[in-house]
Amino acid sequence: MRVTAYAAPAAGQPLAPTTIERRDVGPNDVLIAIEFAGVCHSDIHTVNGDWGPQPFPVVPGHEIVGVVAEVGSDVTEHQVGDRVGVGCMVNSCGECANCRNGDEQYCLNGMVGTYAGTDRDGSTTQGGYSTHVVVDADYVLSVPAGLDPAAAAPLLCAGITTYSPLRRWGAGPGKRVAVVGLGGLGHMAVKLAAAMGAEVTVLSQSLKKQEDGLRLGATHYHATSDPDTFTQLAGRFDLIVNTVSAPIDVDAYLSLLAVDGTLVNVGAPAEPLSLNVMSLIGGRRSYAGSMIGGIAQTQEMLDFCAEHGIGAEIEVIAADRINDAYERVLASDVRYRFVIDTATLR
Repeated sequence: MRVTAYAAPAAGQPLAPTTIERRDVGPNDVLIAIEFAGVCHSDIHTVNGDWGPQPFPVVPGHEIVGVVAEVGSDVTEHQVGDRVGVGCMVNSCGECANCRNGDEQYCLNGMVGTYAGTDRDGSTTQGGYSTHVVVDADYVLSVPAGLDPAAAAPLLCAGITTYSPLRRWGAGPGKRVAVVGLGGLGHMAVKLAAAMGAEVTVLSQSLKKQEDGLRLGATHYHATSDPDTFTQLAGRFDLIVNTVSAPIDVDAYLSLLAVDGTLVNVGAPAEPLSLNVMSLIGGRRSYAGSMIGGIAQTQEMLDFCAEHGIGAEIEVIAADRINDAYERVLASDVRYRFVIDTATLR
């Protein structure tokens, strides 16, 4: 079937309306009528060519919520009319050690991204800035009834990207967690860490979002532009989640960790970062990275958010405002996630 979409025709070019072809629904496929698609900074990095050459034209979008319109003959998990979601991946080998362990995002044979990826049939995947998508049922998530569908869309990337390291490194009662940056990822990290019972501190360049940070669940808020912050908070945190996609002074942030503390990068700056290894040795500290979560953990995150009434803070836009939204994301002029109403594509 041919469907309406918004695509980037080439690196750095504005997105424009187009039509794309979706594959026929196979035995284990689900056809989803998309309702909402979140705008992620990764979409912008991809469209701008920050992460290398891409198979243009590219339809971005990996924060997808919609309703099942058709299922294949072998699908039992989802039914027509169900509200479902699709995140950052739509396939993996399913056979390697990582896939068998539920870490499909780290598939040793390469997970298939929701857009700009090469699917198992050799076709190029196209994302959620469109009216419909066909996805292997094993990569389709159930969106709990208690979640607002528009506010749930960013959970499929921003939510799981922050939930996964918080779970992996034990955020909870008695743990002191710092979140670097209060943007699309950071605001979700604050909400989730607070719901897990951790004491949450926001580390942001300025105090301009302090009121928001405290409202979202942080107990403390500090400006990193103030050198006294790093002196005052030295050795304080068990876990720091860095959500920013710009270079940071890694050594300065490592100095804020307690013994056995961990700094986890989930933001993905285009530039390499460096550190002095003594920053690790001096406090038995760890510097780690984390990328989304497996399918089972993503479903766990959605259920957790429904249980705790957590959704993203969003601004819903029409499709013809996508390019404006990109400019505003780059200018940090969004609180905290743009979500496209795909009804405006039809």
